[in-house]
Amino acid sequence: MLNNNFSSINIIHVNDWSTIVPKALFKEDYLADYLKFNTKILKTDFITFDEIITNESVNIYVPFTNVNNYIFDKYGSFTYKHFSTILIEQLLVIEKHSSITKVYVNIDTNNFEIIAIKQGALLLYNTFEYHTKEDYIYYLLFTLEQLQLNPETLQLVLLGLINKEDDLYSITYKYIRNVSFGNRMDTYNFTKTPTTNYSYFTLLKSL
Repeated sequence: MLNNNFSSINIIHVNDWSTIVPKALFKEDYLADYLKFNTKILKTDFITFDEIITNESVNIYVPFTNVNNYIFDKYGSFTYKHFSTILIEQLLVIEKHSSITKVYVNIDTNNFEIIAIKQGALLLYNTFEYHTKEDYIYYLLFTLEQLQLNPETLQLVLLGLINKEDDLYSITYKYIRNVSFGNRMDTYNFTKTPTTNYSYFTLLKSL
């Protein structure tokens, strides 16, 4: 695949080395200062940022410089973003006119993200590492408690690597009443159709 020719290239960096700062408080000279409070960084790390226009905020993060360097050497110029920038932007677009609070959970193999949106505005974004279903439900319920959201009434939407047969779904539904699956709402003609219409959300929404 990497030996093909491409008209344009966009890299999505997937890691948890990021933090969000309100644009009104952002100064480019202090990137490391913003990030060091919740991410272990080295003096040699390259730090960059994405603007989240829909939220008037800035996502500060450490990209994989070895990947960027390889792509540049092989193809020349390209663009790149942090995956959470795309995830937050797209969910805010979906919830733009919503009058309720909705919590999205984007699940990967050993990590998951929680994105809480209240009346179309970002309430919280965080990412967690988990190894068991008990880890997962603990972080999820603790976050809901901190946000003072009632598991009996809130609407929770699942994205990513999960289905109704998974242990993660079962334990989610055990503690939260209103659980549903998301929808990318894309209209692509796939050569190989994704398993569900809520998987690979960030990847396909970046196109």
